[in-house]
Amino acid sequence: MKMIFILGLLIFTAPVIAQDLHAVVYLTDKPDVAAALTDPTLILTQRAIERKRRHGVAIDARDVPINQVYVNAIKNMPGIDYRTQSKWFNAVHVVGDYTAIENLKTLTYIDRIDYADFTKSAQTIRQESFNEDVLLPAVYGNSQNQNEMIRLDALHNRGKTGNGIHIAVLDSGFPNVDLNRAFATARLEGRILGGYDFVDGDESIYGDNFHGARVLSIMAGQVSDGGVQYLGSAPDASYYLFRTEDAASETPVEMSYWVAAAERADSLGVDVLNVSLGYLGFDNSNESLTYSDMNGSSFISQGATTATEKGLLVVTSAGNSGQSIVHPWIAAPADAPGVFAIGAVTSNGSKSGFSSIGPTRDGRVRPSVVAQGTATQLVEESGNLRSGNGTSYSSPVIAGAMACLLQAFPDIPPAQLIIAVQQSASQGNSPDDQLGFGIPDFGKVFQTLSGEQPTNKKLVYFVKDNLLYINAAQGESALTFQLFNLQGQLLIDQKILPVDSIDLAIFPNGIYIFRVEGFEGGYKVVF
Repeated sequence: MKMIFILGLLIFTAPVIAQDLHAVVYLTDKPDVAAALTDPTLILTQRAIERKRRHGVAIDARDVPINQVYVNAIKNMPGIDYRTQSKWFNAVHVVGDYTAIENLKTLTYIDRIDYADFTKSAQTIRQESFNEDVLLPAVYGNSQNQNEMIRLDALHNRGKTGNGIHIAVLDSGFPNVDLNRAFATARLEGRILGGYDFVDGDESIYGDNFHGARVLSIMAGQVSDGGVQYLGSAPDASYYLFRTEDAASETPVEMSYWVAAAERADSLGVDVLNVSLGYLGFDNSNESLTYSDMNGSSFISQGATTATEKGLLVVTSAGNSGQSIVHPWIAAPADAPGVFAIGAVTSNGSKSGFSSIGPTRDGRVRPSVVAQGTATQLVEESGNLRSGNGTSYSSPVIAGAMACLLQAFPDIPPAQLIIAVQQSASQGNSPDDQLGFGIPDFGKVFQTLSGEQPTNKKLVYFVKDNLLYINAAQGESALTFQLFNLQGQLLIDQKILPVDSIDLAIFPNGIYIFRVEGFEGGYKVVF
């Protein structure tokens, strides 16, 4: 988890510190708004337009691009270092000394300028994004645990694996995603859709810090070779990769990079944003956030809320400062109204000590729900299975699960899906500031939203010595058994007895899906 700052209006008349300042410069107007709203295909992809229509989201002036004539003039002003821009807020982020930034006010289209608030002296922790990573030997049982803890297998077994859903990962870098075996299936099927490096301003996305690649693996990873098995929470979803985080420093511009990436994701028709980042403190400690700022007012939190208003499902990690005596609370944008903020638990469901707590400063429940964030199984950038700690890793478990839920119920708005998931959770009727609504049950959510009634039919199965033992407990009639690999290829199609065994020794070790007549959906088997 990382940190950020709150934009506050600078109210002094002369600079008080001799260093470059970060500022967001707001503009007065946009060009051709009426024409763009009349024909939204001028400013949004058809997929984005359709997603907004499906969820009843209005296309408004916030969707119209910023005036690039204004932007170019700002870039050419003496002493101004332009960094990025936001169409939602009709603003640009600049860096410069106080005099140079103030001179921008001579331009007639400048509405206002908000500086980073270096007038306050806040005691706050520097909450590192990546210091909870612990590389340990992986155990597939734990990887299975992080999905089955939230009953995600109930969706996977129904074929709801994220197919057709687009997820944007906003993070610090994605080294070797173009080579890593964990993403071979996604690459082969064209489900790595591209991305952008907002920090360096180019499309070189397969480098920089490791964190984003590991986060991506928790959702998109599929490994089934050499005795190594792994399956992510949304293995069939499609992914955009956006670098918004500069791991080498902590400055306010990272907030603006994030908003710019969220805007691009929205324009592309992305369904889910995963945000395994959090902002609390900066290299310049006077710009840091405090608990009083955890009310949705920081620029990144305003951007996250706008993203939800535009129809995106924003899933964000709660933070890793739960053991701090200075700030044990959530970090931005987990405080943003509308986002799904994810805390962390151990493999047995106990709260992870590092997981940040709530509530928000204005009294809203945080975290929203929790998932496994201690010893979360992932695939690191060399292709090896490892485990890591952090709400950075519990967030993609839930983001992938929400993608599977969106596949199952594409016409239900994200806000309603969040409510349904919270109500399904272990503390659905009594949320607290430690676990929020608790551990969700996606099987229960599916039953509730689909109107499906629980059944007493139960399929019992297990694997031992490459034999799949099945007890269907449905009388004496023969049943049809089918076995598929992860590519959907039918490997076995035969009749079996209600209590029977199937020899799997002829197949390579891996992850397979089987179906049995009379039982809905498929069942995962690993050997």
